[in-house]
Amino acid sequence: MSPVDTFLWVVYPYVCLVIFVAGHVWRYRYDKFGWTTRSSQLYESRLLRWASPLFHFGILAVFLGHVMGLGIPKSWTEAVGMSEEVYHFLAISIGAVAGVCTVVGMALLIYRRRTTGPVFSATTRMDKAMYLALAVVIVLGMWNTVAGSVLNLGGEYDYRDGVSVWFRSIFYLSPEPGLMAAAPLGFQLHALAAFFLFALWPFTRLVHVFSVPVWYLGRPYVVYRSRSDRLGARGVRPGWEGVDTRRSPARR
Repeated sequence: MSPVDTFLWVVYPYVCLVIFVAGHVWRYRYDKFGWTTRSSQLYESRLLRWASPLFHFGILAVFLGHVMGLGIPKSWTEAVGMSEEVYHFLAISIGAVAGVCTVVGMALLIYRRRTTGPVFSATTRMDKAMYLALAVVIVLGMWNTVAGSVLNLGGEYDYRDGVSVWFRSIFYLSPEPGLMAAAPLGFQLHALAAFFLFALWPFTRLVHVFSVPVWYLGRPYVVYRSRSDRLGARGVRPGWEGVDTRRSPARR
């Protein structure tokens, strides 16, 4: 194994993951007020109404597809009766729809940010870097799907026997760089761009992924209380006298 392959497929991923974890810890401790999506809905909502759902639901489906493709070994899906043909059909069909939604949604978001004055003025350098890195990762992923599974360019290659095993080996602390060194160039570029995005993640608006208000679904209703007659409170207008509901009708 050459030193270059060792650096690209062992050292570089670990460095990016360390930055990913340490960066989020630092950001949460020292920049809590900056932990936000920097919402621009007040500036423009017509395009956002379409672009945001397309992008977010699309990227969520892409993420779940990567969890299954990279995190679940081939032997597990075969053990539950899912053949390789069925797996690839589902991966290509669902992945293609999710990828198109993600690309269209992101294109609309970038167009909106570039053509809407107030939104463009609120765009930071890190926002631009984040959009560029995210676009590169998404385009390379779409290209691998089209070139490998649809156009069959470069011959047959099953990423579940190569890229997926390498990816899991990183978290096992027993990396196998030879698997990525033998992968097609498109998969190599996609992996390098993805890990770069991980390193950039803590310093962009992407941190809001870890603060989705899921607890809103189980929170209690908001309780409204009337203004009390405390000292300094505004006087009651004629015809709006309060009624003491604590007294029973018989004692009124």
